[in-house]
Amino acid sequence: MKHLRILFALALLIPTFLIHAQEDESANEEDNTLRGQFEELERKSGNYRANGIRYEVIKLSDLYETKNNIFDSLDTANKNIKDLTSTISANNAEIEDLNNKLQETTNNLNAVTEEKDSISFFGALISKGTYNFILWSIIFGLLLLLLFFIYRFRNSNFLTQQAKSALADLEEEYQNHRRRALEREQKISRQLQDELNKQKK
Repeated sequence: MKHLRILFALALLIPTFLIHAQEDESANEEDNTLRGQFEELERKSGNYRANGIRYEVIKLSDLYETKNNIFDSLDTANKNIKDLTSTISANNAEIEDLNNKLQETTNNLNAVTEEKDSISFFGALISKGTYNFILWSIIFGLLLLLLFFIYRFRNSNFLTQQAKSALADLEEEYQNHRRRALEREQKISRQLQDELNKQKK
């Protein structure tokens, strides 16, 4: 009989423990968002009618707790907004800095490319095509000048050779003429001497 009482007491207590455990479990699964807290506040509130108007009765402690939770959530949201704003400002500054560096790098790259594609000629940067045109024009001009001087030299040399040849011919003719004149003079002198010798006799 004593065992029967214990079993009966246990049979009555077990459902109570199970209900209490389920309430603890449901309390642990509570929705802690603001929406969940308002829904919980509505669920816990009672209502009544007076003069045809429906009223909701909310426990003041629950209202204060929800109010504190709302303000905490707003403070947290404002703090997050400030943090995100400062992060966005820092990111914008970093983006601006990176854009400036990119622009500087692009300018440097353009300068290097222009310098690579250009040659300094008399202190001015000119493109390689223009430089090649100027260089080949100078070379062609100098080559024409050289050919002109070679032509003039050969022409002058030819004229000099002709003049030398004509001078040599003239000298030879002069020598021949002189020799003949000398021979004639000697011949005339001999004839004169012969005549003088004849007259002396």
